[in-house]
Amino acid sequence: MSIRLQCRCGTLQGELDESGIYARATCYCRDCQAYARWLGAPGLLDACGGTDLVAMAPSKLRFTAGQEQLACVTLTGRTLRWYAACCRTPVGNTAASPGVHYVGVPTACLAPPEAVDAAVGPPSRAVAYARSATCPVRATPLALARAGAQVGAGVLRARMRGLRASPFFDPASGRPVRPPMPPEPEIER
Repeated sequence: MSIRLQCRCGTLQGELDESGIYARATCYCRDCQAYARWLGAPGLLDACGGTDLVAMAPSKLRFTAGQEQLACVTLTGRTLRWYAACCRTPVGNTAASPGVHYVGVPTACLAPPEAVDAAVGPPSRAVAYARSATCPVRATPLALARAGAQVGAGVLRARMRGLRASPFFDPASGRPVRPPMPPEPEIER
């Protein structure tokens, strides 16, 4: 079964195969919050500043239209944040290297919400960086540990199988398909 991925204006479209999903978590880190503010798109953060993410194998995500709108920004150089330039919708966060077979896809670009919930359950109790939340959140350490183990196992399986395919990296060079740009204006973290 696949879940539809689409930017807000509909130019960038794709799908993810639910068999590639590792886990679902909410991230409250300052970088995710700063990135959402920089994008300026409504509905990216929950009431306490968290981003609902589906962690998955990038080889199970494909773009079907509008890939020329894919853009990349980085705050730290370690994480590449991918978005649709046409309407500034976030579509994924990857490591700077294709060797880490992981993409965190914000559920804000997935539809319908029922498909996401059916594939991985409702928004998770797996909460990362709860200390950076803008209001109290209920963090469940066991849920985060379980999600972390699922992501780690998925990345390790991909490495053992030699999986490197990703719509975000050129297969020949291993470089990002779009050069990561620093944010303009500077993102305040």
